[in-house]
Amino acid sequence: AYARRAGMRAIVMIPEGKVATGKLAGAVAYGAEIIQIPGSFDEALAFVVEICQKSEIELVNSLNPYRLEGQKSAAFEICDTLGAAPDWMCLPVGNAGNISAYWLGYTQYDKLKDTGLPRILGVQAEGAAPLVLGHTVKYPETVATAIRIGNPARGEQALAAAEESNGRIISVSDELILAAQKQLASHGVWVEPASAAGLAGLKQQLEAGMLKLKGKRVVIICTGHGMKDPDIVTSRGVKPVKLPADYQKVADYILEPNKK
Repeated sequence: AYARRAGMRAIVMIPEGKVATGKLAGAVAYGAEIIQIPGSFDEALAFVVEICQKSEIELVNSLNPYRLEGQKSAAFEICDTLGAAPDWMCLPVGNAGNISAYWLGYTQYDKLKDTGLPRILGVQAEGAAPLVLGHTVKYPETVATAIRIGNPARGEQALAAAEESNGRIISVSDELILAAQKQLASHGVWVEPASAAGLAGLKQQLEAGMLKLKGKRVVIICTGHGMKDPDIVTSRGVKPVKLPADYQKVADYILEPNKK
């Protein structure tokens, strides 16, 4: 959108068949040129990085330091809202830009306002957990498309954030991610699958007895709206109740006792 307003050319390179429809629709709506190549997100990123290094094209993903400078301000807002940093902050980890930016924000704000520092729980999907496994995942697979990344651009910073905060980076199954997504939706918060990873990870750690949070303040970061990756919901199938165009039959169905 900003490129279009400025009259600049915006190009989005994606791995074929690996990007959620909602995310792609937004880029198309704003006039971006879409290039798709076979392979993974990491292979597409490698192409982009090399092209940008050999030209005057600006890379605007998580490798761009200005992006992190903007993202870090979310940590300021959390501290301002709570009056201090939370005890724990949980969030999904894919390319690791968010976790790196938040930690940058917390550390800077603590030096400025003595807000304290949270412990950070970063959560990857089991099928795309290079930071947990300790090595690149060549073919990452998970329903959480936003964190389906096998070689995070900010991996080193993410590990540093976890270590410096006395936190940890863990992985959770797709089953737990989808259960967390459903739980959030039941409270009126519809997020994309990847965005539910923070809650999934927190619940996993609590049930395993790895966290003791009584009296603690915990912030879970939900990174993306459900419309950014609606495919998993629509793939389950929508089965509308078919009724005739008859007022009484429609009314009877709607007003039937115990109808959920």
